[in-house]
Amino acid sequence: MASDFESAVAAVGRLEKDPGNDVKLRLYALYKQATEGDVTGSRPGMMDFVGRAKYDAWAKLKGTPTEDAKLEYARIVDGLLPP
Repeated sequence: MASDFESAVAAVGRLEKDPGNDVKLRLYALYKQATEGDVTGSRPGMMDFVGRAKYDAWAKLKGTPTEDAKLEYARIVDGLLPP
């Protein structure tokens, strides 16, 4: 069980089952918010589908406190780990 952010980050690399793109995108955004704060830079162009999706997911978390992002990240990873 990943009880804290750091162990949750480590556990993601050991997941046996792919959690799917939506979950991975959510985890990416939470990780960026937890480690860097609010999104920076300009939104990627419309032909950069992956970059744009990542930017948009992170931008939705604008204003989320670091600790809240870490807790949510760990909660999601806990739900993905086997019992």
